[in-house]
Formats: sequence, C-alpha cells, structure tokens
Amino acid sequence: MKFQVNRDVFSEAVSFTVKLLPQRTTQPILSGVLLEASGSALVLSSFDYEVSSRTEIAGDVDEAGTALVSGRLLAEIASRLPNAPVRFSTEEGKITVSCGSVRFMLSSMPVEEYPTLPEVTERTGVLPADDFAAAVAQVAVAASRDDVTPVITGVQLEVGDDKLSLVATDRYRVAVRDIDWDSGTSSAIGTTALIPARTLSEIGKTFAHSGTVAVSIVRGDDRELIAFSADKKTVTSLLIKGNFPPVKRLFPETVDNYAVMNTAELIEATRRVSLVLEREAALRFSFSLEGLTLEATGSEQAQASETIDAHLHGEDTVVSLKPSFLLDGLGALHSEFVRISFTKTENPNKPGPVLITSQSSKEQAGADDYRYLLQPNLLLR
Repeated sequence: MKFQVNRDVFSEAVSFTVKLLPQRTTQPILSGVLLEASGSALVLSSFDYEVSSRTEIAGDVDEAGTALVSGRLLAEIASRLPNAPVRFSTEEGKITVSCGSVRFMLSSMPVEEYPTLPEVTERTGVLPADDFAAAVAQVAVAASRDDVTPVITGVQLEVGDDKLSLVATDRYRVAVRDIDWDSGTSSAIGTTALIPARTLSEIGKTFAHSGTVAVSIVRGDDRELIAFSADKKTVTSLLIKGNFPPVKRLFPETVDNYAVMNTAELIEATRRVSLVLEREAALRFSFSLEGLTLEATGSEQAQASETIDAHLHGEDTVVSLKPSFLLDGLGALHSEFVRISFTKTENPNKPGPVLITSQSSKEQAGADDYRYLLQPNLLLR
C-alpha cells in the first residue's frame, strides 16, 4: 500500500477515528486504526465491538491496500507532523509515515484478526446537527455515572411523528429535550434507542457543525445498534439493553406556583453561597415576594446567605436543593431568565420536585423544549 494525503485532513481523520477508542483494552488489536486505500480515497476506521468510527478522505493512491496500526500512536504522530503532504507506505509488516524531512517506522498489526465493522444500510431519520449537539449537551448531564445500574447511564432517544425526544435520569433528576426530526418514509414512530451517555456526548460534539445528521437504528440478529452519519463520517454504538424507567410521567401538566429570575445571577449566587457547604450538603432556597434568599449553614465556622431579585407567582416556597445538580440544570439553559416551578406532594412538609425551564423574559416563557426536573432534599431544619 502506498498513498499521499493532506496533513491537516489526515490528522483530523485520525483524531476522529480514535476519539471513541477505550484508553485500555484487553485485546491490543482493538486499539488499532484500519487504513484502507483504493481508487482516490483513504478509509480510516476503528472498532472495539461496542463503538465503531469510520471516515473517508481524498488521497493520491499509488498502491491499493490495507494496514492496521496503533491508533493512539498514529494520532500523536499525525498531530505533530510538519506542514507538508503525508506519505504512507507498507513493506514486510512495517509501515512508513513520512512528512517533509520527518520519517516514522511503525509496526503493522495483523489485519486478518481485526473484527468486521457493523454494516449500516437503511436510515431511520435526519435531524439538524446543531440542535442535536445542543440537546445532547443539555440532557446527558443528568445521566447516572454509576455503572451498577447500566440502564440509567444512557440517554434514551424516543422517535415521534416529527420530533425526537432525548431523556436522561440518575433518579435524582430528569432532563428532557425535544428537537425537530424528519423520519421521511421510515415507519420509525415509537422506536426507542438507549445509548451510553458518554458515547453520545462525544458523538454530539463530533457532528455539531455538520449541517444535518442521519440516524439509523438497527435491530437484528443479536446486535442492536445505532449509527450517526454526516460528512463522510459514521459512528455506531451498541445500545444498552433493558427497560428505561418511564420518567416522563413525573413531569406535571401545569404548575401555577413558580418564580422567575435572571439565570446568570442565580448561578453566581449559588456558587458563592455554596462555598461554605460541606460535600453533598444542600442549599436552602426561600422564595417570597421580596425575592429569593439562598442560605448555607455550612459548619460551625462558616455560614453564608444572599438575596437576589425573583418574581414569584403563587405562595411563598422553601426548598433545599443540591447546588451541583441545580447548576447542571441552569448551565444547560440558553436563556437570560429561568423559571423554577414548584410541584406539590400529599405531604405538606415534603415539597415535590422543582421544574426548571427557560424564560425569554420575565413574563414570556422560553421557546425551546428543554425541561429539567430536580428532586429537592428534605427541608433543612
């Protein structure tokens, strides 16, 4: 095999291909990048039986062929090459990478032992790449990081008529975002796919500026997977098996008691007052017609409080919230103002979850479809 490619294009392609590879693997061959040169194109791919990446770039191919090389090492080399065309050749189990006056000699891995990448044919639908990336960033933060319960470490995609809904929970909070979706002639309405949140986060970043992203949900044989494709790049991921909890039903239909405040002011006040809190402790939020007062009892050595403007609709309310969870929800909003709505429970001493949504102004609700439901801690006494 012998070919020549543009340095920047090659470096970006290798970086994309290795991005989702595990840092450590029990099978060294799965840490490799497969290079396939033919015609006027070079295809780079990786696969660890759970996630695969594939991209195609233009190149001057003198000799068609296939080679397998350590992915992380190739990415490090590609990112540090001088500004000149990259020449690649193989001979007797060795791979030569040269660029300008720089020359690397790498060992080739056995191509015949490398697994076959998943095949993706029919697509389920397409959606705007920027909306998709924003939705993933908003929702994935609420997914559990505890691998003991794998089903809630994922983000569930739910296909509707003209909307795609992304849902995540870690039992303490739920995040939902709906985005426009075109299923074309596909009969995918009602289809769901549960994807590892960490994988989906990387996919969202990868395709953020791709215009549109094609999505394929594949179910057959023993493998259930999802594929995302754009700009001659494709990523596939195995789906998490199991039943995702029906957390959407936790959202209230309507809420009459709520407060509206400036998002940035609330974020800064929460960060300041929580400085004196011990780990995992909650902040007390007191909403009244005079505004919002944040209080942290902290330890005997430190307490803190702050009051900011808030426009309350309904009765005075006091809730205790974990600051980090609240900040995750506020950070996912893309609006100047935030609405915090208060739900009720049968126990008057135990407030229901608070619902966080965007506000375009003090009076006008936001136009996006992002909702964040956060369970309060017990009231501090």
